[in-house]
Amino acid sequence: MNIENDVIDNLAELERFLLSVEKGGLGLEGVVGVGMATNNADGRHFVAVFGDNHKLLLTRWITAEIFETGKDMVQHGVKPKH
Repeated sequence: MNIENDVIDNLAELERFLLSVEKGGLGLEGVVGVGMATNNADGRHFVAVFGDNHKLLLTRWITAEIFETGKDMVQHGVKPKH
């Protein structure tokens, strides 16, 4: 599943997306991980939600800036605010 026209272009939006995945707000079942990657065909970046056996459950396009600045958030999860 890919949402073509919905591009994540800021860290707050990435954080909301990751929290929605963590809390089950997107209706996805069997989520085991989240990662970032680059589409080989056109070089666009995306964040992907994976299920068992690396099955791709959902992707969202992200800007190049979010690909660079959001890596830590995707890799280590969203940090709770004080």
